Amino acid sequence: MTPGFLGGTARLAGVIGWPVAHSRSPRLHGHWLRTYGIDGAYVPLAVAPGHLPSAIRGLAALGFRGANVTVPHKEAALALMDHLDPVAQRIGAVNTIVIGSDGRLEGRNTDGEGFMANLRDGAPDWHPGAGPAVVLGAGGAARAVLVALMDAGVAPIYLLNRTFDRAAALAAAFGGSVVAVPWEARSEWLAGAALLVNTTSLGMIGQPPLELDLSALPGDAVVTDLVYVPLETPLLAAARARGHRVVDGLGMLLHQAVPGFEAWFGVRPVVTAALREAVFS
Repeated sequence: MTPGFLGGTARLAGVIGWPVAHSRSPRLHGHWLRTYGIDGAYVPLAVAPGHLPSAIRGLAALGFRGANVTVPHKEAALALMDHLDPVAQRIGAVNTIVIGSDGRLEGRNTDGEGFMANLRDGAPDWHPGAGPAVVLGAGGAARAVLVALMDAGVAPIYLLNRTFDRAAALAAAFGGSVVAVPWEARSEWLAGAALLVNTTSLGMIGQPPLELDLSALPGDAVVTDLVYVPLETPLLAAARARGHRVVDGLGMLLHQAVPGFEAWFGVRPVVTAALREAVFS
């Protein structure tokens, strides 16, 4: 195979979003394709919301093995699948589409799997029974994190969102160990927590800062932020300064991509330091 050219049997996948030019997924999957010498391509697919049904249904006709789905399409894609895995059903969103040999679309959600793998990598001594978790945010990312933490056995999980009604609705939907508490009391609810997770966009470049007093957080608690631009958010910097173990959000992006790549290209890739460098450079 001549470098830079795809063969007629090349395996195809991509990422569907609007906009999608900022996505680092093509860089991520491109690194793996080169590393494993696979005849394939992973491309950005800018799809406006009104065109999502025809775009997704057209993937099989174009020979795609599947695709990732990113904002704002994750929830809308749910209704377009022929089959959903149980995790995607519980989260209520699809981030990975796998197309079968018969053209049927299977919707998966690997965000929670990516979150837990990143947490284990960054804080290997943390364990689900360590104590309560505090989760900030009630969007799609929060849903994936909540399902992952609940399945791991973390309890209780205190959920805080700037709009309390959204947190309350999510807690009611998931039930069990998820408890909605007011955003205004967020610093107080850190007392006794073993894990703090920010799933909001607060602290991201171009977004307002996350205002949070960490003084009540126990010194052995782990702090993780799903934001990865910047890689060290103000929350992580403040936590690191207090001596907390911190886990950045880039690893979640990398780990959530592993199952999709394996399904589309037939190789289970490994998350490495070289991959982090290639994706974030």
